[in-house]
Amino acid sequence: MSTDLNNDSNGGDIFAVRKNKLAQMRSNGSDPFRQNCPQSHTSIQAIDSYVDESEQLFSVAGRIVVYRDMGKATFIKLLDRDGKIQVYVSQNDVGESAYAEFKKFDIGDIVGVSGPLFKTKTGEITIRAKTITLVSKSLRPLPEKWHGLSNDDQIYRQRYLDLIVNQDSRKRAFQRAQIIGEIRKFLWNREYTEVETPMLHHIAGGAAAKPFTTHMNALNHDFFLRIALELYLKRMLVAGFDRVFEIGRVFRNEGLSRKHNPEFTMIELYQAYGDHFTMMELVQSLILHLCKTVLGTTTISRYDGIQIELGGEWRRANYSDLLVETTGDPHWFSRSREEKLQFCGQSNVEVDPHGEDFEITQAVYSKLIEPTFINPTFVLQLPKELCPLAKLNQKDPQFLDVFELCINGQEIAPAYSEQNDPFIQRKMFEAQIGEDIQNLDNDFLLALEYGMPPAGGMGIGIDRLVVLLTGAESIRDVMLFPSLRPERE
Repeated sequence: MSTDLNNDSNGGDIFAVRKNKLAQMRSNGSDPFRQNCPQSHTSIQAIDSYVDESEQLFSVAGRIVVYRDMGKATFIKLLDRDGKIQVYVSQNDVGESAYAEFKKFDIGDIVGVSGPLFKTKTGEITIRAKTITLVSKSLRPLPEKWHGLSNDDQIYRQRYLDLIVNQDSRKRAFQRAQIIGEIRKFLWNREYTEVETPMLHHIAGGAAAKPFTTHMNALNHDFFLRIALELYLKRMLVAGFDRVFEIGRVFRNEGLSRKHNPEFTMIELYQAYGDHFTMMELVQSLILHLCKTVLGTTTISRYDGIQIELGGEWRRANYSDLLVETTGDPHWFSRSREEKLQFCGQSNVEVDPHGEDFEITQAVYSKLIEPTFINPTFVLQLPKELCPLAKLNQKDPQFLDVFELCINGQEIAPAYSEQNDPFIQRKMFEAQIGEDIQNLDNDFLLALEYGMPPAGGMGIGIDRLVVLLTGAESIRDVMLFPSLRPERE
């Protein structure tokens, strides 16, 4: 009989049976949880080492995911970090007693095997087990291979099971690790220094977002979980670290969606004596590097089959031109609030009727323009109200020397020519916070008064980047354990 995974849906009965098996093993003096096994090769390493049949021993370990009983011999397949390998276990090779114990093993058990390689009649490279050791008993059945986990909530809540039975999820998890590793290599090769800055901040600064709050008993003081990495990294520029980056978790106490999770991973980087054009070259080179090293292609296939080409020309467009083009109104920026709100109502753009003028314009951009950017597009010169930490454009100080890189209908990376004038920075902070003067980051402004070199800076949402490069449908598909409501007992 051959099976990929357990078919018995009555998990409670299986748990009781397997728990009883474990008790019998222990009563016979054998406890799998006190065992270990050597591991000389992974599954793929062993398969790649096969030349011809010899007596060389290969020791692999993994979880049993296939079990085919043939009486006095059994074929199993083990899943390890690299993939699967077939193992042939026979009474003649391991001995009658050991084979009898092996027959009590279940799908999901973790075992170590050792033996030579051979090729079956169907051409599959297989280990002929000389020894097999149970090192962890699976007391609960794995999900069925084809039916999988029952719903998205279970997939995200029991991600460990999803990673066992869903090869797409497993591949994405490894690709995410590769992507982060290659980002580090790329920046190290460009002489960036990786640093770590505090996650607990006195003031929630560096972005416009609602923070999470906490209390530190030792200092008897409330802190915010950071909403951005920016302000401490700029202090490093003041300190003379001309190229710095940090990859870390940030926290924004806001909504959940296919594109948003309150806890997410960002990279921020800053380069002294650069500007937003420096960042433009850097992010394009970085993404193409990831395509080459991780994917082996510049053509991305989305979950819905749409192709995104990253190897072609990356469009550049000014924010104001896009608004004029979309609204069909060359005088959009001089229109009254009432006229802009009327346009939003006619275009089904939800907007706060009491919002600032720039917020109405930004709602039009976010709802009608940004989602259309499937292939790479740099949106340049955003309104000054959107980025209080960026330099004003010298030709038109109503706009900023910034860009937003949009791909796959969403922002992937904003970048600035960073504001380093402490007087202008103070004015822009004060305009942003209004009467809420306690949220003015005087310590950061003090650092600027010692002198920060001109610089380009950029942030990249790692999760969104992984969604793009792996063709995932949702940000939750690339986060191992996304935020969920606690499960009721």
